[in-house]
Amino acid sequence: MLYWVLKHILLGPLMKLFCRPKIEGVEHVPSTGGAILVSNHLAVADSFFMPLMMPRRVTFLAKREYFTGKGVKGKLKKYFFSGVGQVPIDRSSGAAAQAALDTGIRLLAEGKLLGVYPEGTRSPDGRLYKGKTGVARMALESGAPVIPIAMFGTDKVNPIGSRMWRPHRVLIKVGPPLDFSRYEGMAGDRSVERAITDEIMYALMELSGQEYVDVYAAKIKDDLAAQGRGVAGWTGSPQRPGGGRMPESKAG
Repeated sequence: MLYWVLKHILLGPLMKLFCRPKIEGVEHVPSTGGAILVSNHLAVADSFFMPLMMPRRVTFLAKREYFTGKGVKGKLKKYFFSGVGQVPIDRSSGAAAQAALDTGIRLLAEGKLLGVYPEGTRSPDGRLYKGKTGVARMALESGAPVIPIAMFGTDKVNPIGSRMWRPHRVLIKVGPPLDFSRYEGMAGDRSVERAITDEIMYALMELSGQEYVDVYAAKIKDDLAAQGRGVAGWTGSPQRPGGGRMPESKAG
């Protein structure tokens, strides 16, 4: 109920008024059954605009801290994130990571649309970074289709570090489903899961027009923080998913 109210009465109309979001390729999203929506990740606002423009409810796996705050503010935050379709997970250990994957597979088996950011965190500079293989494991074990999605403009609406959103046009491009049926029964094979993940990242690179850097975004953020430098200090070269230099691609 809260999800419907937020989407159609409270947040949704305001987001449409100030940001005029547009979606292309929505016909690639199945009308029924589980599917994995894999997206680039530019801003927190991605998790608001994608569900807003999808014809079906989208569920995200969110860090547990969003649901464990104290006092009235903590309760309101828990109520809000539950209402917008986010499910709490613990990301503090290897066992917790497996539990998160199990939760995702369960949601897919229940026929839900599962939103996943393969980079694992927001891009520090607007480029596309190396994907984590959990998405491949979920795809192999669930058999759900994987649908690439590219977000545009959300980093202008909600720049890193900003407290207030700003009016800016948002575009969402949905690509055709990716076929990994040739890997059926090979879940747990690390080389296969890496190959699938790299294929997903290549599809996102093609759809978004972003430069790709074959390094984890979280590592770049940690390294820059340790050096006391901002994200502008990172100057890694664009590459193809899986390695190898490539020329810059133009933004879509």
